[in-house]
Amino acid sequence: MTKIIEDRNLRDKFFVFRDREEAGEILAKMLEDYKDSDAIVLGIPAGGVPVASIIAEKLNLTLDVLVVSKVTLPWNREAGYGAVAFDGTIKLNQELIDSLGLTGEEIEEGVRETLQKVKRRVRIFRGDKPPLELRNRTIIVVDDGLASGYTMLTALDALRRAGAAKIIVAVPTANLDAIKRIEDRADFVYSPNIRQAYPYAVADAYKNWSDVSEEEVRRILQGS
Repeated sequence: MTKIIEDRNLRDKFFVFRDREEAGEILAKMLEDYKDSDAIVLGIPAGGVPVASIIAEKLNLTLDVLVVSKVTLPWNREAGYGAVAFDGTIKLNQELIDSLGLTGEEIEEGVRETLQKVKRRVRIFRGDKPPLELRNRTIIVVDDGLASGYTMLTALDALRRAGAAKIIVAVPTANLDAIKRIEDRADFVYSPNIRQAYPYAVADAYKNWSDVSEEEVRRILQGS
C-alpha cells in the first residue's frame, strides 16, 4: 500500500502556496531524506518543471523532464480524458469518454495529436541528451497538482515499464480521488494540500497562478 504524506493543517484549504516556487520549497522540506542521494527528480511539463527544479536544487539532486501530456477534449483544450507518455504509454478515462459520447474517430485523432505533441516536446526539452536511464533508480516525479490523476497515472506506468526501482510522487496539491487513482502505482505520495472539494482546480491552491510556457521550461532545464 502506498504511503501518503500530507500536511493535515492544509487539508481542504485554498490558496495555500504563494506560487510554484514556494510549493517546491515546501515539498523539498518534506523530501529531506532524499537529499544528496542518487534519486533523480523528473518534472512533468509544463507546470511541474518549476516545482521540480526547486526540489532538485534544495536537495542537490539531478533534474530532468518526464514528458507526459493529456489528451484533450476537441471543444476544451484545458480538459483531458487521458494522457500519453514519452514511451508511447497511453491511458484513457473510459468512464469519462462514455459519459461525453466521444466517437472512436475523435479519440483516435486526439491520441494521434497528443503523440505528436509528446515527441515534439521530448525533442525540444531534451534535445540531443541520451534517453533517460531509469532502471533500478529512485525516481521523484513532480507535477504542480493532480486533478483527475490520469497524467500522473500514465507517467507512473511508463516509469514502471522503464524499470524504476522506487517511485515517489511529489505534488503540492491533489484531489483526493486522484490520489486514490494512483496510490497502487507509487511507493510514496507527498502532497501537502489534499482537497475533497468539488469542483477541484489545481490553480485554487496558488495565490499566484499562470501558465508555464515551453520556453520557460527550456530555460529552467538548461540552467540545471
